[in-house]
Amino acid sequence: MDDHLKQLLLLGREHYQKREFDKAEYLLKQVVEQTDRFADVFDMLGVMAHSRGDFAQAERNFETAVRLNPNYTEAQLNLMVTYNDLGKYDAAREIYGRIRSRGAAGGLGDPFAKGKIANMHAELSQAYQDVGMTPDAIAELEKAVRLCPQFADLRTRLAVLYRDNGDPRRAREELELARSANPNYAQARLLLGVMMLSSGELGPAATEFETVLTKDPENKGAQMYLRVVKGRIANSERPAS
Repeated sequence: MDDHLKQLLLLGREHYQKREFDKAEYLLKQVVEQTDRFADVFDMLGVMAHSRGDFAQAERNFETAVRLNPNYTEAQLNLMVTYNDLGKYDAAREIYGRIRSRGAAGGLGDPFAKGKIANMHAELSQAYQDVGMTPDAIAELEKAVRLCPQFADLRTRLAVLYRDNGDPRRAREELELARSANPNYAQARLLLGVMMLSSGELGPAATEFETVLTKDPENKGAQMYLRVVKGRIANSERPAS
């Protein structure tokens, strides 16, 4: 793969994750002009087409993604939803049967299907948050975390809801679990460090911020909080006059 194609893929996926769909679609369409071998690119293009109501284009993209990777459960779920939107109910049922059969064969269920459903709960949680229904938002994120306890971002979002709803103990527990699930997830370490800082645990807080900076030396939040910690340590060590 040449460097230009790698850059298109990298930037396209980054913009997609940030839900900057116009930028992502522009870049990913350039990818498919050069190669048609990336199933996830067609899935992302399908999601973006579906989001603007172009179900026919979404169908074509999802079908291509599934053809390229028949075990791509997320693309299959997206295609199933699109078939339903187009009134192709038999085709939707056929895909659902395939997903269930593979999940049953796996014993504990298909992890991609679980991830898709967990993200759906997370989106519903955000919708509840947007209208001020915090208990319902928490309940939806709790469902998401039960499905995918390894998703550090979901645990971190749940921790923020606990914190903002006056439950710092559970917030801290979730942040510690998020850190365990993904030690490189900076947001969990930052928020955990802030909680430690606010409770006077200066040494552990500094460790969290320093760990973030080892991975991301330009992280402005970690830099700022670490300065605060060092300032407080310096003040505590200064002899009383």
